[in-house]
Amino acid sequence: MLNKGYTYSETVKRENEGDDLLIYLSSRYRHSTREEWRQRIECGSVLVDASFASPDTNLIAGMEILWRRPPWNEPDVPASYQILFEDAHLLAVSKPSGLQTMPGGRFLDKTLLSLIRQSYPEANPVHRLGRGTSGVVLFSRNRRTSQKLSAGLRERTIEKRYLALISGVPSEDLYKIDVPIGPVPHPALGTVHAAVENGKRAHSQIRILARGRDSSLAGIVILTGRPHQIRIHCAAAGFPLSGDPLYVAGGGIGDNQAIPGDCGYFLHASDISFVHPETADLMTIHANLPDAMEEEIRQKSLSGGLELTF
Repeated sequence: MLNKGYTYSETVKRENEGDDLLIYLSSRYRHSTREEWRQRIECGSVLVDASFASPDTNLIAGMEILWRRPPWNEPDVPASYQILFEDAHLLAVSKPSGLQTMPGGRFLDKTLLSLIRQSYPEANPVHRLGRGTSGVVLFSRNRRTSQKLSAGLRERTIEKRYLALISGVPSEDLYKIDVPIGPVPHPALGTVHAAVENGKRAHSQIRILARGRDSSLAGIVILTGRPHQIRIHCAAAGFPLSGDPLYVAGGGIGDNQAIPGDCGYFLHASDISFVHPETADLMTIHANLPDAMEEEIRQKSLSGGLELTF
């Protein structure tokens, strides 16, 4: 079924001042060809400062661009989640792999947020997981809780722990990775995040829990929250997530057409620990491994190290 489409709004940044509208949109949103963007602009589907524009409209910093994305068919996704904790202030659920947390890219209606709001219309996600990542996601149910939990994320008083299947057999038991992360060119999306020398600081701790013949089980704590940080840092350390279609050894994206939302890897947000924003109770919420990941661990003879110790 087609969704209802979506109207996007954005403000022109200073670095894009002087660009033609057609060049700006076709280079920034490569899901559509240059000719498709030209047709949308010429038929009035793109507004600049609330007025009709032409493909060669010269952009100035601060201008507002509105454009309507027509309805589209979204890919099939898992349409369920598990409630792990619920009270009047917050909600914790376990997200399945394959379900996107928030609208974006190919997904508008088929997201975890849409599913949650069918029963909890007031809920807002405090953080998000990548589409291919399973596990714990926290939602606030009021503004006060949202502000306190968001502050906890900024101040690093909320700890998230992950399990990942990685390729290779690392020789050390503990790795502390501080490779910077930032945007790099991508042939379909313009840019994606990856390991880059002039990126933003990022810190992860990766502990090897079990080793197999050609893969290992890792427990991971991230000390910063950069996009796709675990996938990038494992790859930067020389052991990309098993089955990751995008990131390669070294932390780059290689020479492929994969996008960050493509699945195929096993990464699970197993636990989150925090102080409850209203009761001040110290809480740890746990999400069991999904069946598919448990089976993969069993087949790779990695079942001996499922307890995270950091």
